[in-house]
Amino acid sequence: MPQLQALTAGMVIPYGGNEYTTVSAELASVFQPGDRLIVVQDTGDLLHIPATVWDIAAAAVERASSAFAQLGALPDQAVTDFYKAFAQRLAENETFAAIADANADDVTAAQAKGRSTTRLVLSERMRSDMIAGLEGWANTPSIRGQITEHLDHDGWSVDLIKDGVGVVGFVFEGRPNVFADATGVLRAGNTVVFRIGSDALGTAEAIVEHALDPALAAAGMPEGSVALVASPSRAAGWAMMANPTLALAVARGSGAAVAQLGAVARQAGNPVSLHGTGGAWMVAGPNAPAADVELAVFHSLDRKVCNTLNTACFTADRAAELIPSFLSGLERAADYLGTAPKLHVTEAARPFVPEHWFTIRRPIARAEGEVEESLAEPIGTDELGEEWEWEQSPEVTVHVVETVDDAVRLFNEQSPRFAASLISSEATDHDRFFAMVDAPFVGNGMTRWVDGQYALDRPELGLSNWQHGRLFGRGGVLSGDSVYTLRTRVDQEHMDIGRWPTYSTADTK
Repeated sequence: MPQLQALTAGMVIPYGGNEYTTVSAELASVFQPGDRLIVVQDTGDLLHIPATVWDIAAAAVERASSAFAQLGALPDQAVTDFYKAFAQRLAENETFAAIADANADDVTAAQAKGRSTTRLVLSERMRSDMIAGLEGWANTPSIRGQITEHLDHDGWSVDLIKDGVGVVGFVFEGRPNVFADATGVLRAGNTVVFRIGSDALGTAEAIVEHALDPALAAAGMPEGSVALVASPSRAAGWAMMANPTLALAVARGSGAAVAQLGAVARQAGNPVSLHGTGGAWMVAGPNAPAADVELAVFHSLDRKVCNTLNTACFTADRAAELIPSFLSGLERAADYLGTAPKLHVTEAARPFVPEHWFTIRRPIARAEGEVEESLAEPIGTDELGEEWEWEQSPEVTVHVVETVDDAVRLFNEQSPRFAASLISSEATDHDRFFAMVDAPFVGNGMTRWVDGQYALDRPELGLSNWQHGRLFGRGGVLSGDSVYTLRTRVDQEHMDIGRWPTYSTADTK
């Protein structure tokens, strides 16, 4: 079959059925024979994958596919032994020292590029969480072979049985702890191939060399059961997601990058589970205790992740009383983090925010360093869904509505429909809120509880929102043991069973 050998500047590339884009001079100059070009049909983006990068990703997927073919013959104890050995090696200081050194190098390199390192540092707390997650999987019963349904017929029966789906492709941001979480899919009988953000690649390679691969070998697991796409190129993620061998494509990180990866996977025919946008909302209604508001806000702002409080709404009849409590919780969080807060205020909320918030300028911690800014700035009501990617300075939007129902409507219209919390002392308020708000995660206090490990004792691969519609047959938490399929097995008690319309055993006599 003829292959694309070159691109020329200005070449017309159709997409989406009735639109087109053109090849840039830069793209035309770097494209070589053997390279791949993916045209994202949703946006017209032209994604260039060098041949070397494609081959690296393809080899990793092939190793994981080969390992999956061997998993069926292995006992569940082998997977348990792997988790135990992996956790033990991370707990050994001598082994971990090499990983810590690699992580320090990654952090230094990222800082030199002006990149955020908030989630990159492999701290002792992160190390402990990784070990706890692996030990948790070791103690989790295998779901392989579980019978979910049994049906008896005359002379035969049918069982529906859980089993692995195959190779799970996983692209995630530079957070080393997610590395351990990704291995959770082995518990359900799958293998995993993943690409980590370039800032954390050195850390990932060190974990593979010093802890993961030795643990696989010690447990007798097939090489490639957990395979790393060892390339710093973003194109490696595209190449992996475009591989039709994947049984499931999982992506988490920034919203735009995750959406693009999902589009690439869909075009290859791969089912996807995307975890890109976040930002939790909190609503305080007429029955909200002021003390509860302050505590809920404070405990929702300890760090910036997808379940961090992003937008707070207050009903007009209580705003004068509750917004000071909200501001107190915000300031407490900033003080605890040793920095200043950042507030975005709608026109409706401005009368309830003291003027000094708009006039005082303080150093705000940004990825590029501290930047002197005013503590508060105005924001439009149509921007309530903007997710603030803050570093050290907690950053929140505040808005005032007439009713809780108004806040719910705004959440359903503008947010990524991820996590929502209602502060109220009335149970009926919470029942109505739960029924009306279109979110997979709903609570009555802090928003930071939305976490597979924290809430369900299961390390997660990602937390799904409902931005593009509710997910069929799956909850918001994607964990390793939720990645499975159902196989059907029949047991005939005797062989003389069939579907001939007039046949009877007398016909054979």
